[in-house]
Amino acid sequence: QAKGKTAFGSVGRRIPYRILHVINQDGESLGNMHRADALRLMDERGLKLVLLRENVEPPVYRLMTGQQIHEEQLKRAEKKKSSPKPGMWVVQKELSFSSAIAKNDLETKTKQIAQWIEKRHHVKVTIRQAK
Repeated sequence: QAKGKTAFGSVGRRIPYRILHVINQDGESLGNMHRADALRLMDERGLKLVLLRENVEPPVYRLMTGQQIHEEQLKRAEKKKSSPKPGMWVVQKELSFSSAIAKNDLETKTKQIAQWIEKRHHVKVTIRQAK
């Protein structure tokens, strides 16, 4: 796969480290092994080696199927999408109404609030006491 398409680590045969900590596709640790042994294991099982953490010694790689890689990329993209972007300002919506509001008007405003919350806006509701 191209470098730009992978959402995490490097995938495939280009491994710059000699000694790796390998985890199998079920999440069980296979321990530390030489790069050549990890590549041989990858070929035998028909899987791909994916870099999970490189800031540890030795770097952690996981054997994954193409489907697992795709699912992990989707999860990470969704997580990135849902987290607020740095430097982005938060939209705050404000709604105020009287405590003597009619039932239908209250339902309409409740629907509006639900829509704003779905769009991840901050909502401030003020209720004024009826005279």
